[in-house]
Amino acid sequence: MKKTALITGATSGIGRATAYEFAKNGIRLIICGRRQERLETIQKALENHTEVHLLNFDVRDKKAVFSAIESLPENFKHIDILINNAGNAHGLDLIHEGSLDDWDAMIDINVKGLLYVSKAVIPQMTERSSGHVINIGSSAGREVYPKGNVYCASKHAVVALTDAMRMDLNPFGIKVAAINPGLVETEFSQVRYKGETHADNAYKGYKALQPEDVAEVIYFAVSRPKHVNIADVLMFCTAQASNTIIKKEI
Repeated sequence: MKKTALITGATSGIGRATAYEFAKNGIRLIICGRRQERLETIQKALENHTEVHLLNFDVRDKKAVFSAIESLPENFKHIDILINNAGNAHGLDLIHEGSLDDWDAMIDINVKGLLYVSKAVIPQMTERSSGHVINIGSSAGREVYPKGNVYCASKHAVVALTDAMRMDLNPFGIKVAAINPGLVETEFSQVRYKGETHADNAYKGYKALQPEDVAEVIYFAVSRPKHVNIADVLMFCTAQASNTIIKKEI
């Protein structure tokens, strides 16, 4: 029987790349995101490879999360794999200069959004005593860096929640993992710098990870035998040694 995966934040970056990787390997998809037009474009690109169902909602909206997942047609209700990918970074400010709106956005999406989607999906996994949850964290969840304050805190929370989920769901045979990438060339910096021109410099002088690199690791994790759980992954591009050490060509 084909497995079904639900992916949040599927309209760009790692989420979109994971949808393509899963489709290539025959996994049925529920792709979720805020941008309906992008969801439809991805569906058209992948529907020749696998069945694709769209859910248009914002993970920050608790009612929308539960309503969307409850609305799934019967043939998509059985979710085998949950990829909690939706996340964001806003601003790069000293703690005393940070924007409250930026803080709310990061905590609401990176932490509360992950919890809302997990709460909507995981109970069906516990009922069946099977399932796989992958939370997309960050190297920022392992190591704080200057001006990263609230973003780093939100990703530390993802790591903590992943470990707690693994413990709580262990009696049900559910696999839980965190995939924690360092620098990945996506829309991440454009969002963080709010479209300012120097966002384009974030990936210059070295080869950052590409979304497809992370997607391949995610697929590797979900394709292991039943007795194997890839519980925790930290991945960097070769040029990156830590969150503050990057070898750049001048």
